[in-house]
Amino acid sequence: MADITDLRTKSDDQLTAELTELKREAYNLRFQAATNQLEAPSRIRQVRRTIAQIKTLQSERAAKAAAAKA
Repeated sequence: MADITDLRTKSDDQLTAELTELKREAYNLRFQAATNQLEAPSRIRQVRRTIAQIKTLQSERAAKAAAAKA
């Protein structure tokens, strides 16, 4: 699971790439769970939480950029 401090040091492009990768992993984990092939059920929660952290960080940065423009 990614630490929030590690995520804060990444650029916007890196966060977008990681978000895409995590969404793909979440998709695959859902299929594994549906077919009872999931080895680590806790991984679903970790991926979902990291996705939420990245989205929150992106919205914080967008709000900060909008405030700087205004």
